[in-house]
Amino acid sequence: MQGVLDYLKQNQSRFVAELAEFLRFPSVSAQSKHDKDMVACAHWLATHCKTIGLTAAVRATGGHPVVVAKTPRTKNSKKPHFMVYGHYDVQPPEPLELWKSPPFEARIEGRSLFARGSTDNKGQHFAHLKAVEAYLKTGTPLPCDLTFVIEGEEEVGSANLTKFLKANRKELDCAAVVVSDTGMPSPKHPALTYALRGIMAFEITLRGPSRDLHSGLFGGALDNPAMALSQLLAGIRDKNGRVTIPGFYEGVEPLSAYERKQFKRLPTKDADLQKLLGVKKLFGERGFTPTEQRSARPTFEINGLTSGYQGEGSKTIVPAWARAKITCRLVPNQNPAHIRKAVCDHIKKICPPTCHLELQAGHGAEAYLVSPTSDQAQAALRALRQAFNCEPVLLREGGSIPIVNEFKKVLGADTLLLGLGLPEDNAHSPNEKFDLDCFENGQRMSAFLWQELSRA
Repeated sequence: MQGVLDYLKQNQSRFVAELAEFLRFPSVSAQSKHDKDMVACAHWLATHCKTIGLTAAVRATGGHPVVVAKTPRTKNSKKPHFMVYGHYDVQPPEPLELWKSPPFEARIEGRSLFARGSTDNKGQHFAHLKAVEAYLKTGTPLPCDLTFVIEGEEEVGSANLTKFLKANRKELDCAAVVVSDTGMPSPKHPALTYALRGIMAFEITLRGPSRDLHSGLFGGALDNPAMALSQLLAGIRDKNGRVTIPGFYEGVEPLSAYERKQFKRLPTKDADLQKLLGVKKLFGERGFTPTEQRSARPTFEINGLTSGYQGEGSKTIVPAWARAKITCRLVPNQNPAHIRKAVCDHIKKICPPTCHLELQAGHGAEAYLVSPTSDQAQAALRALRQAFNCEPVLLREGGSIPIVNEFKKVLGADTLLLGLGLPEDNAHSPNEKFDLDCFENGQRMSAFLWQELSRA
């Protein structure tokens, strides 16, 4: 094992250069102009996997391809089998004018590497590949078999990955899935994320007159859809930050004393969070800390709100319609279908009779929870402890990674979320970066992880 750790330490500069090469591909899955870049990136990754000693192939799907890479193994191997999941597609880089350097030309400043995809997710799964390279190049036996599944559609919903999992269920059957696509509070607080919130999205449209009307001639004689929608939405949250929809909190279990104790160990203070977010004051559901509010409580969020004229100057109209885009974040044990019905029933009930209501369903996913006291979770915590030389923390994250539920449903495997990103890494934003100390320690964590998981 010492040979593996020495190899990692000795080759860091090369690893960073290789990551920079990986980041040059503008693999933006959401933009069709980058379709060829997606394919080129997948082939680069597969070729790289082969150079480090893995077997690798670019596998077609109904959309962007999946890269599947495997460690060498005997035909009837009795070793435990684990899967590492990642994605090589990235978010669009716009707005380009806010980047301090070109988004697909890696820039190193201090111990940070700036580029689109550096932390989300190329750098994070690349750390696992480098750990496996260290085993293979030093001739150190791996205690398990590993399969990497690195897709190209995570940023657009992973529409084809479930089909891929089902079609290749036997090949991908594994004892657990490891995903590094989340974060840690600080370099001194490596983390196992044991829960994710689910999501339920939809749009509300209120329609009033058949066309935009002159507000001087008709204003006051009919309801304004923009005003009606604003009033409808305002009633969905009370002054204490609690959602007023009947049944909205159905299935929500109280946080245990153990969980709340773990949350208190997190380093982020309220004042730090307020400064990071750039707000005058924090706000959330009364009775819960900001950490609990943003990770372990369900929410009703307005993502977009539009109506009427929004060009230069003024246009004195009563708009014909108003629309809001909504997402509800859900927590473990909430049933998305039940919550969707409760939300829609309530909106129908409070919609004024002066407007016509339209509800359009969007995407959804269940929340995810794995026991932090399970053997596999404890193995992961030991690997974090050894790699970072710090006591790890347990996290619930407020975001959603819908595919982890599919790993459970299709493969029957729990997912260990071992993120290497930092809160200030600007994922999905201009000047995205990846901390190179986290990159190196992530490689060490991965090296220790396969030993610990195999014993577990």
